[in-house]
Amino acid sequence: MKWIIAMILGGVVFGWIVGENNLQSIVAIPMTMEKIAYELIGRLSPFLYARVKKCQIIHEMKYKEISPGKHLQNQIHNFWELKGEASSHRWERIFPDGCPGLIMNLGDSCLTDNGAITMEHGKTYVVGAMTSFKESYIDENTHLIGVCFKPSAFASFFSYASLSEIKNSTVQFDQNLSFDRDQFLQGNYIDYLNQFFNDEKCSKSIRLRTIVDAVQASKGLLAIDELSKQNGISSRHLERLFKDFIGLTPKEYSNIIRLQHALDLIASKNKHKALLDIAFECGFYDHSHLTNAIKHHTGFLPSEL
Repeated sequence: MKWIIAMILGGVVFGWIVGENNLQSIVAIPMTMEKIAYELIGRLSPFLYARVKKCQIIHEMKYKEISPGKHLQNQIHNFWELKGEASSHRWERIFPDGCPGLIMNLGDSCLTDNGAITMEHGKTYVVGAMTSFKESYIDENTHLIGVCFKPSAFASFFSYASLSEIKNSTVQFDQNLSFDRDQFLQGNYIDYLNQFFNDEKCSKSIRLRTIVDAVQASKGLLAIDELSKQNGISSRHLERLFKDFIGLTPKEYSNIIRLQHALDLIASKNKHKALLDIAFECGFYDHSHLTNAIKHHTGFLPSEL
């Protein structure tokens, strides 16, 4: 009797999830009670669910982050690897963080950018800084290895076009600048990545690093005019630096940082803090302003986080 109830409930939950995401290609199958629990967590608290998946293996996929060598830690947040599981078959949502990245696809073709882009096997892609969420489709044949750069650090390794040209986009990287696929099949690819970026590292110092640190320290609340004044440059010059080396305007990057702070406060254990108080603390006009910002950047309402 229990397994019959589980199958019925599983079908209901699965239908709710599929219907909400408009996934036309997935065939409904019976779900275990444990699977149902994970799916309910994913729907009712996506932000928490995403954080849980970063530190342990969930049925849908295996994901891990690896710190770069010490000589690269000022430029690179982390290297990461994602492998799909037999029970994957789902869209994974990524929130904006103001950082560009590189992705090498070692698996089958992978849909990303909400289905608009197909990453082909053996090719490397550069991912521009995002101002809104994007989704990638993960199945059992997905195998991706990526690099998450710190803001403005991409230009420390590559002389590339202004990153503002690829904002919110995923584009195939120049083959001459790309990774050697075979190196990832020979064992410890972390040593290869550390050596690769050490060889590519430019000697020039990017002044923007200290400006970015100031934005992060203020949690995105430092006015752009004040930021320009503190660093002795014009607002126009500052905007050009951000567009070239980060791919976003100073205002767009500051908005992402203060939104991340708001999401952290919402996800924290300090549940007695009202949404209006969080909005004021993070520089939003009112709770409606914060709600609209969260919806735009994550696709969720605050009550769904």
